[in-house]
Amino acid sequence: MVAFTPATDIPALTGKVVLVTGGNAGLGKQTIAYLAAHSPTRIYLAARTASKATSAINDIKASVPSAEIEHLSVDLTSFSSITEAVRSFTAKEKRLDLLINNAGVMAMPYSLTEEGYEIQFGTNHMGHALLTKLLLPVLLETAKEPNADVRIVNLTSMGHYMAPSGGIIWDQKALEKQGTWRRYGQSKLANILFARELAARYPSITSVSIHPGVIITDLYASVASNPFLRFGMWIYGLFFPVLPGHFKDTKGGALNQTWAATVRKEELENGAFYNPVGRKSAGSGYAQDAGLAKKLWEWTEGELGKHGY
Repeated sequence: MVAFTPATDIPALTGKVVLVTGGNAGLGKQTIAYLAAHSPTRIYLAARTASKATSAINDIKASVPSAEIEHLSVDLTSFSSITEAVRSFTAKEKRLDLLINNAGVMAMPYSLTEEGYEIQFGTNHMGHALLTKLLLPVLLETAKEPNADVRIVNLTSMGHYMAPSGGIIWDQKALEKQGTWRRYGQSKLANILFARELAARYPSITSVSIHPGVIITDLYASVASNPFLRFGMWIYGLFFPVLPGHFKDTKGGALNQTWAATVRKEELENGAFYNPVGRKSAGSGYAQDAGLAKKLWEWTEGELGKHGY
């Protein structure tokens, strides 16, 4: 494990523009708090609910009054919302140095997004895939600048080991027959594969995926009230136990993605998957499958193309 203390180990972020999805609570909010203390030009807190975003911004600014943080309204289950969010962002900014695809849902009952994707796969993968695609022009332009250090950090999970046989089930309606943990595992596997393929296709950008550890955040709300899902989390914990004490809360849980966002670029391997903190992992067999990564990318591009993107 890499020793990482945000207060002293994050370098000055002067001049950098940052966008964090799901920044209104949990790991996203804590990540923004860590980054805000090191003077980036601006941080965009991307979240669906304005009142929650405003509350989070006020909380962070209570500790870092000088922080420049703006709410960017986005619903990752809606392609039109994502499109509007990118329009809003690019109307204000000509650069983007750091995109942290942090938002996610877990253990949700089967349902579909506006465009017909299973809710966990649609939110965790498809929504972020479209957001990333629409932001790529500004990311790539920023990467052309002298001494540029542009990064995309995808939040995934060791839960990707729970993906169904074959790794990805492409038929979104067929996913209804899978358990919620299989569907979650598929979405988290997609986050790893997508980061690896991003790195291969856009080497001027450093793209990695990270597992934060098993911690308690708002993501677990759907689990707490359901005995079956709590049992699933118990089984999950047997295989992927909670990390040492300080990883049980968001301050510890946000360390790995903050490390990946700010460590010296030379210490990162483009396309790699990291466990807390800074420990490179191969991941599951499916996560290492270059052919599956390519197939996911091509399938995703095809699906986005069907909707005009």
